[in-house]
Amino acid sequence: MELCDRSACDLVGMLKKREISSREITESVFKRIDEKEDTINAYITTTRETALKQADLADKKFRNGKRTSLLNGIPIAIKDILCTQGIRTTCGSNILTNFIPTYTATAVKKVLQAGAVLIGKTNMDEFAMGSSTENSAFGPTRNPVNIEHVPGGSSGGSAAAVSGGETILAIGTDTGGSIRLPSAYCGVAGIKPTYGRVSRYGLIAYASSLDQIGALGRTTEDCAMLLNVICGHDSLDSTSAQVKKPDFRRFLNKGIKGLKVGLPREYFVEGIDTRVEDQIMKAVKVLGKNGADIVDISLPHTKYAISAYYLIATAEASSNLARYDGVKYGFRSNQDIPDSVRMYEETRSEGFGKEVKRRIMLGTYALSAGYYDAYYLKAQKARALIKDDFDKAFEKVDCMITPVSPCLPFKLGEKMADPLQMYLVDIYTVSLNLTGLPGMSVNCGTVDGLPVGLQIIGKAFDEEMVLRVGNTYEKIVEEDV
Repeated sequence: MELCDRSACDLVGMLKKREISSREITESVFKRIDEKEDTINAYITTTRETALKQADLADKKFRNGKRTSLLNGIPIAIKDILCTQGIRTTCGSNILTNFIPTYTATAVKKVLQAGAVLIGKTNMDEFAMGSSTENSAFGPTRNPVNIEHVPGGSSGGSAAAVSGGETILAIGTDTGGSIRLPSAYCGVAGIKPTYGRVSRYGLIAYASSLDQIGALGRTTEDCAMLLNVICGHDSLDSTSAQVKKPDFRRFLNKGIKGLKVGLPREYFVEGIDTRVEDQIMKAVKVLGKNGADIVDISLPHTKYAISAYYLIATAEASSNLARYDGVKYGFRSNQDIPDSVRMYEETRSEGFGKEVKRRIMLGTYALSAGYYDAYYLKAQKARALIKDDFDKAFEKVDCMITPVSPCLPFKLGEKMADPLQMYLVDIYTVSLNLTGLPGMSVNCGTVDGLPVGLQIIGKAFDEEMVLRVGNTYEKIVEEDV
């Protein structure tokens, strides 16, 4: 097995024993990038020279016997929506095609301080608006499992890079499922923490009340290791929660015996691919056989989640993206336009892609005079009802199990002509962003060679439970193989 195909935890053990060096791991990753990147297109920007210097520095720490973080020397990729000082940050958009930030996002700063090796900035749907990573100004990303299919979105580049061995770990963001969906489609593990658990400082906003930064890796344990580094209160982020940060790895091996695992009946209704449902139910039976108590529960307002999400998300996007006008930074139309309003119009028309324009217009309409109460305010009321459903359900269970997606990874171009069908791919993930709850995707097998993701949902700030169930499931399946 190539070094780039190993889990982060395996590599940490090998580094500690001096069996390998960080430079060897990093060179293995870049060798894979050279082999596959022309096809996969997981990256917008790679940082080979910087990465090799960081790897050599990590190796020097090992040689000098310094106490280091577990991430020391481990390659990591960063979604191109997180600011990196001196390194281009585009959000997958022409409007930021040459934007170089003057500061680094807190989450990125933490992993670099821990000694991680920055491989590059990963491809994504423009401004995180999409479920397939086909809406990037830098071209679509392909799924390494099957290059005719999408990797999911919007963190498709991060998931594809981990799956294809083009990085070991990755950071993504999740506004409506954008970590969990690509993790499911690419057959890797990915977690969206509780809103406020990870600082959003330096994250270029799409929908501020929904966006959250999270971790992707080959295994649940990889995700826990990365989460240990990026979590924690940050005074630079007003939404950062002042809660104690546990060592997430300590809880991984506690098992699931006696846990009450909820199965929401609204997630297994007409519209789900029966092959996906069958695979999820097999995983549920595995958990039941190994000591979990499976409990039937109801989340009655689930049917309103997609509608509420796309009203709230687009309204917030309309506000957040108003700053891209060609005046202070980013792309400006090359046309010689003396009128400032026309300059704004031409810049935004040329700089934004079709999906971003669609969502800005939807959001502006929902916030406009005469429609605010009918759409945006009503969506916020539905959001409160959805949260209340989860609160009541969690009085009976410790966690919940659902599918990540109602369908298997679809082919490139298959849903691009029908935005509504694309939006419905997020039907099982958006509720967690509306409620701020933690959730993760772990691989639970394949159908016709395509991965299926099992979604584990936890109570607020109970990532330990989510990771514990995910790790236990992975270990059971691994032993059975």
